[in-house]
Amino acid sequence: MSYAIDFGTSNTVIARWNPAAEQAEIVSLSGLGLRIGQNPDLIPSLAYVENALEGKVWVGQQVRDRGLDLSTDPRFFRGFKRGIGSTVQGFLPELDGQTVTFEQVGEWFLNHLLQPLRASYPDLGQSLVLTVPVNSFEAYRHWLSQVCRNLQIEHIRLLDEPTAAALGYGMAEREILLVVDFGGGTLDLSLIQLDTSSKGKPVGFILKWGEKFLGESQNQPVKTARVLAKAGQNLGGTDLDHWLVDYFATTQELAPSVLTTRLAERLKIQLSLQPQATEVYFNPETFDSIELSLDRLGFEEILNQHQFFERLDESMEQVLQQARRQGIEVADIDAVLLVGGTTQIPAVQTWVEQYFELKKICSHRPFEAIAQGALQLTQGIELQDFLYHSYGIRYWDRRQNQHSWHPLIRAGQAYPMAEPVELVLGASVAGQPSIELIIGELGSEAGGTEVYFDGDRLITRSLSAGQVQPLNDREGGRKIAQLTPPGYPGSDRVKVLFQVDGQRTLRMTVDDLLTEERLLDQQVVAQLR
Repeated sequence: MSYAIDFGTSNTVIARWNPAAEQAEIVSLSGLGLRIGQNPDLIPSLAYVENALEGKVWVGQQVRDRGLDLSTDPRFFRGFKRGIGSTVQGFLPELDGQTVTFEQVGEWFLNHLLQPLRASYPDLGQSLVLTVPVNSFEAYRHWLSQVCRNLQIEHIRLLDEPTAAALGYGMAEREILLVVDFGGGTLDLSLIQLDTSSKGKPVGFILKWGEKFLGESQNQPVKTARVLAKAGQNLGGTDLDHWLVDYFATTQELAPSVLTTRLAERLKIQLSLQPQATEVYFNPETFDSIELSLDRLGFEEILNQHQFFERLDESMEQVLQQARRQGIEVADIDAVLLVGGTTQIPAVQTWVEQYFELKKICSHRPFEAIAQGALQLTQGIELQDFLYHSYGIRYWDRRQNQHSWHPLIRAGQAYPMAEPVELVLGASVAGQPSIELIIGELGSEAGGTEVYFDGDRLITRSLSAGQVQPLNDREGGRKIAQLTPPGYPGSDRVKVLFQVDGQRTLRMTVDDLLTEERLLDQQVVAQLR
């Protein structure tokens, strides 16, 4: 039996494959999730740490039912997914004598979902798929991998959220799809190509443990999902909530708090369903009530003040430019799939309609598509993806009198790589005892995003383009070859082969050309993203 978890910034969804009905279904966990209207059971991505030493934590709807989210309390966590793997400026809380990190809260949250899930469904130990943002940092993937290693589950895989959404919308008969995944914490856009040809060939899983999965029939047609273009940024419904809180702080002198943030979220959800929304704030100290009212025009004005639509345009243009380089125009996109609660905002849907015909836009499965689509990975659909970032080596630029970076593997490179990238190096000084290389993840042309604290609020800001994140710039990590005998300038000394495998791992092989000795063989450099 296969299960999938879509761990979202605001809400989390769990799905399982029902072999009798031969379809995916959303799992309901009593006390943890809540069904609102026509939406499936959504588990709020909330956590309250009652005892950090014992790992006693309330999660999901348990937090709201106990009113633990209505006051400013360092034990209460929301939006913690955004902080996982990020360099966060500010102080993390010390609870019960230990500092609690976002990674620890995220692990507690997932484990507290898996415990009742395993109790209700003992076959959970067979197969699990976890989805991750397309623009997640390598550290986030690494964290999730470490969490999974401690689980007693035979097959565990990771899948990009936009690709899962394309499969979950049941669009396998379409060839080229654009997924707009806009949830509580991130905006991810992915252009997906689905191939239902029976001649397709499986290319392996994103991540797995245990023996090779043998559930697919060798006679079953294999579907291959390939990501053609993608872009993303740390922008989501949580940011909109904060903007609304700031608006009422200015217009009604209402101090920002956990309660005002929750009221702002309610107003935002109401405005997705109706043109006018109202909530009442009750001050427990003064016993005063303040009416918070907003209409769609006022909401859109707040969005404009924060350059919301300009930021959306930036990501859309990135994806469309990548598509044009491959000869794909807007008219060639068969369908546009809207995923995540933020896509339910009418202004966001209007923005999408500026780019695409209305008949191509699908928005009827915003919450369940990712989790249900992830299950397709276990039903004969495999993924062929490409690297989202470029990677290169650092060198000394004599003209500029500074270090620069030479690209080795470009963004867009499909993996696993069919052929390695070769680099030949020589010594630069007489009697050189070793050769060192610093390998880095090169910043995109559009720049990146920094996550940091402003008081007790986790927010983001854009970074300038061209920034580089070194992967092995640490003691003992830079040396790739010990030269015996020492090297001398004037001749090639080592050949370096760089290869990215099916698990997105960068590996390096080093041969000494003088001694014909292999110094490194498929050495792991880093887990790429």
